[in-house]
Amino acid sequence: MTELAQTLVFGVLIGSVYALMATGLTLTFGVMKIVNMAQGAFLVLSAYLCYGLWSRFGIDPLLGGFIVTVPMAILGVALYRLVIERVQRIDPGLTIVATFALALVAEACIALVWGPNPAASTPGYFNQAFRLGSLVVPRAQFYACLLAVGVTVALQVVVRRSWLGHAITAASENPEGARLVGVQPARVGAWIFAIATATSAFGGAALSFLYQFTPDSQDVWIGLTLSVVILGGLGSIPGAFAAGLLLGVAEAVTSTYVSVRWSAAVPTLLILVVLLIRPQGLFTRAARADVGT
Repeated sequence: MTELAQTLVFGVLIGSVYALMATGLTLTFGVMKIVNMAQGAFLVLSAYLCYGLWSRFGIDPLLGGFIVTVPMAILGVALYRLVIERVQRIDPGLTIVATFALALVAEACIALVWGPNPAASTPGYFNQAFRLGSLVVPRAQFYACLLAVGVTVALQVVVRRSWLGHAITAASENPEGARLVGVQPARVGAWIFAIATATSAFGGAALSFLYQFTPDSQDVWIGLTLSVVILGGLGSIPGAFAAGLLLGVAEAVTSTYVSVRWSAAVPTLLILVVLLIRPQGLFTRAARADVGT
């Protein structure tokens, strides 16, 4: 029982990080119907920025995540205005191609600035842990989990309780009706992209001290975040969090009781099962409730 409990603890902690990394993609995918293939590049860029703040100025990566949100939000608005908005006017279906191109450009720029060698932050708590009886709770993963919970709650409050959240809902459901009440869909789209890229700063902060990363690490993380979004249901922030936990626990259980080699296949297997049984995602009702609110 102790081994199973320890496995579940690790799974929940890592799963919350997966959910944190997928939050921005959930917003753009579910609300704007845009598959942002550059989300993985945003995560890696944020990780490098947090790593730079830690290595040069000694700023803790978690605090660095809050600092990095500002430039990442500005980057999101700029990319939306200069690329996404213009491509949507031509053909909305081309946005996936545009964001994929942005991902390639971002990867090349990251490699030019930081080089191809692996990087990772190692704050003082990197190898420390709490002990709860016979259970071990790594401090780094625990702090990242708290950050994931905080970001998820904050975004849910914004979406459900604020004027911006209602404007996002109106613009996504009925753009013409939104214009009649003074909501400009283009401006709302810029806000969504700003929020999505800003939240990638927190995912990148967690990435910077939990894993080693290189410029081409975006390939791994875009696949994983897409898995979380598909499992959780489009546009559901609580659904993405629950899906991240499910994915993390499934990987941890597979690694412990089956094989580490099979754990890498867990996201793909879960997606196949969900697409066969419930193509709209496991938590689609939660997404509809959010929109209704």
